[in-house]
Amino acid sequence: MEAGSVADDRSAIAAHLAGFRRVPISRPGLRAASVAVCVLLQADVPGLLITRRAAGLRNHSGQWALPGGSRETGESVEDAALRELREETGVVLGAGEVLGILDDYATRSGFLITPVVVWGGPVGTLTRQASEVARIHVIPLTDFDRPPSLLRIPESPAPVLRLALLDGWVYAPTAAIIHQFCQLARHGLTTRVAHFDQPVFAWR
Repeated sequence: MEAGSVADDRSAIAAHLAGFRRVPISRPGLRAASVAVCVLLQADVPGLLITRRAAGLRNHSGQWALPGGSRETGESVEDAALRELREETGVVLGAGEVLGILDDYATRSGFLITPVVVWGGPVGTLTRQASEVARIHVIPLTDFDRPPSLLRIPESPAPVLRLALLDGWVYAPTAAIIHQFCQLARHGLTTRVAHFDQPVFAWR
């Protein structure tokens, strides 16, 4: 995706998602969850909203994450992502801002994640949910659009995918979802990521 107007950026991402054939996962026993892959604009530069989870959380404390969580009974994939986005970050969007859905990802901790891509427009006031979110960042897509690092660990035959972020790393599943999104949204490339593993610290 070449640099262009805001309308061109949104149209290009929407077009790539429209032609994407997602791969769902059916695995009984996993808890259904949605995450929001939210594109926001800073000075007309597309970025991705990402959070650092609060240190006191029982699961995945302190880790990088996309806004999201378990789906409520009767709630659609898209509605759950929009609700979690609103609750965790204060970004309020309607169904018309949903651009598409990426591949499912099954986590070691028992969740079946469905990523929902949404267009958030210009960055407004971001209000973190203090009980779950320590910090909110908007990272330019170009910072994420680079080859991932693949780690080998003795506990798994599958490589662990990670991406550089600020002064550290973001790991799968978040990194895997972001990588698939960048490959598709910026380049129109279908890159499957569900086979990549997570670091052992994220297995619980």
